[in-house]
Amino acid sequence: MTKLFYLLFTSTILCTHFGEAQTKTYTPTKINTTIKIDGKPNDIAWQNVATVTDFVIAYPDYGKAPSKQTSVKIAYDNTAIYVLATMYDDPKNIRRQLSQRDAIERQDADVFTIGLDTYQDRQNGFSFSVTAAGVQGDSKITGNDGNDNSWDAVWESAVATQQDAWIAEFKIPLSAIRFAKKNDQNWGLQLTRFLRSKNESITWSPQDPNINGTINQWGNMNNLQNIIPPLRLSFLPYISTGVRNSPTVVGRKKENLASGGMDVKWGINESFTVDMTLVPDFAQVQSDNIYLNLSPFQVKFDDYRPFFTEGTELFNKANLFYSRRIGAEPSGVGNVLNIATNNTNYTIKKNPGITRLYNATKLSGRTKNNVGIGIFNAVTAPMKAVLYNNTTKQDTIITTEVLTNYNVFVIDKALKNRSSITFTNTNAMRQGNTRNANVAAVDATFFDKKNNYRISGSARVSNIWGTNGKYDGYNVSVSGGKVSGKWQAQAYANVESDNYDPNDLGFLYNNNSVDQGIEVSLKYPNPTKKYLSHSYNISLQNTYLYKPFVYAEFKVETNAFFLFKNFWDLSIFTSSNPGTTYDYFEARTPGAKMNRFPYLFVGMRGSTDSRKKLFGSWFIGGAEGPVKDDPYYKVDIGGRYRFSSKFQMNVSVQKENDKGQFGYTHRDNISTLVTGYKDPVIAFRHLRNSNVIMGAQYNFTPRMNWTIRLRHNWTNLENRTFHKLNTDGTLYAIPFRNNYNRNFNVFNVDMFYTWDFKWGSRLTFGWKNALGQNVYLNPYEYSKFTKNFGAMFNNPHSNEISLKVVYFLDYLTLKK
Repeated sequence: MTKLFYLLFTSTILCTHFGEAQTKTYTPTKINTTIKIDGKPNDIAWQNVATVTDFVIAYPDYGKAPSKQTSVKIAYDNTAIYVLATMYDDPKNIRRQLSQRDAIERQDADVFTIGLDTYQDRQNGFSFSVTAAGVQGDSKITGNDGNDNSWDAVWESAVATQQDAWIAEFKIPLSAIRFAKKNDQNWGLQLTRFLRSKNESITWSPQDPNINGTINQWGNMNNLQNIIPPLRLSFLPYISTGVRNSPTVVGRKKENLASGGMDVKWGINESFTVDMTLVPDFAQVQSDNIYLNLSPFQVKFDDYRPFFTEGTELFNKANLFYSRRIGAEPSGVGNVLNIATNNTNYTIKKNPGITRLYNATKLSGRTKNNVGIGIFNAVTAPMKAVLYNNTTKQDTIITTEVLTNYNVFVIDKALKNRSSITFTNTNAMRQGNTRNANVAAVDATFFDKKNNYRISGSARVSNIWGTNGKYDGYNVSVSGGKVSGKWQAQAYANVESDNYDPNDLGFLYNNNSVDQGIEVSLKYPNPTKKYLSHSYNISLQNTYLYKPFVYAEFKVETNAFFLFKNFWDLSIFTSSNPGTTYDYFEARTPGAKMNRFPYLFVGMRGSTDSRKKLFGSWFIGGAEGPVKDDPYYKVDIGGRYRFSSKFQMNVSVQKENDKGQFGYTHRDNISTLVTGYKDPVIAFRHLRNSNVIMGAQYNFTPRMNWTIRLRHNWTNLENRTFHKLNTDGTLYAIPFRNNYNRNFNVFNVDMFYTWDFKWGSRLTFGWKNALGQNVYLNPYEYSKFTKNFGAMFNNPHSNEISLKVVYFLDYLTLKK
């Protein structure tokens, strides 16, 4: 294995050499007359501004001349950056589909984008886009081309169509971006136009797909003179009202949702911003994609709360900040449910499912020396449940979560050649010192001067202490390889000790592992006779348990991707464990292992041309192993139809069927395998899972839309045989036991009407319907999908209606 990797890796080093193209430069014009943002190029201020016309195709045929001409002008004054872009084309070919703000990717719309690297570090920047329909999109570009689309700035744009072109006009306030305080500014610059009718992306500065990274290939915008970073101070007060009606064990409960609060953004200097949220309201966010978790590991959900997603790029650099830890379900909720379930004398009167947030504050920014600093703090309230004793007629108050203080500190130094080094510290401090946690990490990434090779490494230490115990752990990882060119390859190694635990504020599925592997890729990003692009990839990974150091798994994965001339795509991939795998986690018992059989999985996925009204995507895969009668398959079919430029619907149907699934089901009443633990019982079972998502979007204007999303997830487990574990990981059969089959359902409807009635201000009306949590229908009576789906509506559902108004107030505007 070592010799194979050495040959593959060294051969890639000798394969390709890239020359360095001369960096393009543009000098914007400083103006002193007013520009009206209306999409019309007749303002006097535009007359003497230099024009950019020398664009080149970036995709799909890099380096060729564009099919249509584009001209761009950039001006500035003491308050804003102004952009005027003229995209020449036949108006009949210009695509103008409306969509939600920031949801412009893969939509049927032409787009113009300007990218600004205000510190010219080739790693961090801002991106501002507008479609031909007038829909805005913006994002922060962080690290090595990571995009934070949740970041929202307040800026102005307008579009218009003339006889032979469409025009986009921008006004980006200087208060919306961050830059150093100096008289002569030099920024990185990229201008991009996307022609949807041809799926053609053209850029001002050439963007070679053979070179790793994009922002490092931007041009320069030089000689911005005497612009002073303005005072950045804005307020987002909100008021909300609503009502929630939800089922409980003692009947339905009605709650009023009236609330009010405010977010504040304050630029304490030209580089750093403080974000504060006081009494935040997170009711109007998409419901979680809950499913029946059969694994021994916790489930990771996305965070849809704006405060925890916007402007958090620094805090996420080390992947140690999982914002859903803050305001999560109180840790004692399950204990309260167990008391009420196992003791009929108790009735639950109150058991909050979400930890209330008192306040949260972020400070982040980057100095003129390219040092990024981030400080985050949040305080959550103590949560209490109330149990009513039916015998004594007394209430019992149980603390389900204590007052907790969360902190994150990050310092990131951007180095030459896209390199960087980052220090991150996270901690959680709890009232009463029951459990406190601290994690410190150093991450470093280095690229060579020609951007061909990269080496990365990290070291982390976790410390847990308190009245519930104390332990320390560590994680070390290193990777390196060739990242540009036709041939690419990398090798990596990762060690996580058995006591490494970042999960008080971060997220880690499991520790106690040692991983090492190699990956080799062959890429053809430019068109050939048959394809627009195609690539091939193979990866090999070995996994060991850290303590005791024993072999666990060897995995081989391959992937081939093809993008055809008609913009249909196809991927063919395989995944295989060619030998026996030793699973040390499924049994949920320290020291116990379960042997898993070899398998081979083969799958294909593809999609049609997304420019068409009807767009489809599909996935089909199956696996086979040595166990009899154990076929596995998974199918996922998706579709979207555009009825008009305003209205579209989409559907996704996923089916999974596994007749040979082995997994933990419950514990026996005796202890033989490990002292102190009752024996785990492993079921050989038939797993059926379906996930259906349906959605519709109607966009009245670029700033007013209506969306609805329906999701039903069903998991049915039918146990076939039961087993226990021998000490060597093999299974032996035990008598069958009834009543361990499961039939799990989740149903959600989320509907939102959103109106951005003023730049930065928004009104949102929402309705949410949900099936009660942890609904298990009879697995024997409702084992068929159709009967199960109908019976699901006989269970109680919760309903919530809310109205929220957020108003943007900018200090500079108020001052005027």
